[in-house]
Amino acid sequence: RWLFNQTVCTFYAFCGVLFGLCSLTSLTVLSAVCCLKVCYPAYGRCWDASGSQPLSLLPLTHQKPSSPRSLYGPEPYGTACCITWKASSREATLYILALFIFCYLLPCLLILVSYSLILWTLWVSRRAVRQH
Repeated sequence: RWLFNQTVCTFYAFCGVLFGLCSLTSLTVLSAVCCLKVCYPAYGRCWDASGSQPLSLLPLTHQKPSSPRSLYGPEPYGTACCITWKASSREATLYILALFIFCYLLPCLLILVSYSLILWTLWVSRRAVRQH
């Protein structure tokens, strides 16, 4: 079972979500920068990746000391805390849906497209070298 109080649970879950989003954001930015450097060298400049903090802070705005149901809570086995995936409120459902689309699906698609473009550019370059 979770050994600490709800405040520590919320902080633990917040850190898990924040660091997970920062990690995926870093991988997404890295793949996009690599794609720009390889496929479009004239435009390959680094850019800022600070979009993950607002989405990890959102559940903290819905925390109510008197409410046992919040967006962060114990996992099903009770040994750690994370987002309460089975939350029944409309706000929780929208948050989880937005988190899935904007923080998982879109970054994964961008990573896939970036590395596909890199592989395609390398394949075209290799073919051009063979012809010469």
